[in-house]
Amino acid sequence: MKRRKFIQNFSLSTLGIAVGSTVLASEKNNYKTEANTAEFENPEGYPMVVATWDVKASTEAAWDVLLKGSSALDAVEQGCRYEEANVDDQTVGIGGLPDRNGNVTLDACIMDSKGNYGAVVYLQNILHPISVARKVMEETPHVILAGKGAEAFAIEQGFELIDLLTEKSKEEWVEWKKTSEYKPIINMENHDTIGMLAIDKNGNIAGGCTTSGLAYKMAGRVGDSAIIGSGLYIDNEIGGATASGLGEEVLKTVGSFLIVELMRQGKSPQEACEEAIARIIKKSPDYKDFQVGFVAVNKKGEIGYYSIHEGFSVTKYHQGTNKNIPSDYYEKK
Repeated sequence: MKRRKFIQNFSLSTLGIAVGSTVLASEKNNYKTEANTAEFENPEGYPMVVATWDVKASTEAAWDVLLKGSSALDAVEQGCRYEEANVDDQTVGIGGLPDRNGNVTLDACIMDSKGNYGAVVYLQNILHPISVARKVMEETPHVILAGKGAEAFAIEQGFELIDLLTEKSKEEWVEWKKTSEYKPIINMENHDTIGMLAIDKNGNIAGGCTTSGLAYKMAGRVGDSAIIGSGLYIDNEIGGATASGLGEEVLKTVGSFLIVELMRQGKSPQEACEEAIARIIKKSPDYKDFQVGFVAVNKKGEIGYYSIHEGFSVTKYHQGTNKNIPSDYYEKK
């Protein structure tokens, strides 16, 4: 797996939220591709689950829940939990690469078909932030808990403390400290944030998003993954969207909310994802140095996905078939 090559040499220059039309009418980029069109023009209904990256074990875990007739919310929680417990994944959960101080900090959110939302940011020492986020949604009057407060709440809810820094990640952090060069890399390990969308047998949509964030980030940094409308957004009347990549850029365009609103206006999931990428590209002269990818699903079960650079992919489990699909992308070389 390659994963955090997904974010490279980025410059945190100030970006505005683009409100204009798409800039994807580029000579080097076709607006649609035959491969992507085949995925979203011939929907086959639900249940179904789709997630960012090559995460077949995670989508299988979610699919198993859907086959039992359980809710989309249960499915995305279980799918995300699988990846959070995967010690070989250095971008989500245990084994995630730490911040500059050597601390593994986790962000996650979950959203159900009724518009309820829960999130945790800068959470440490807890294995399953996606489940803590669900507890925030269901057991508190709040929608986001942070840091030590989130950790204390998790303990109150019965979660156990655990050291999230594996020996492998610690060794890489120690090596990084020799130069302390902060250099996000595009598509690192062909992975990054796990964003998952599911539709259950009743046609209800839910989503989850979980990450350990940028490797060697500044202490206290929070990305887009746990922020409603940026890393994830669900509207059960329309559809849902989730993001992966450089969170700062997704935050500045409120990318997932934008995609859902574009679908509300009549765009297909594919068109909406391409428009969201266009907004980022239009406002950032540095887009060649970082990666962002989106995946979306509408109420019909149609999906779309698109990224700035080559390397992004999605995994879709539907009608007994679990497959990874490379995404089309803007930056053709």
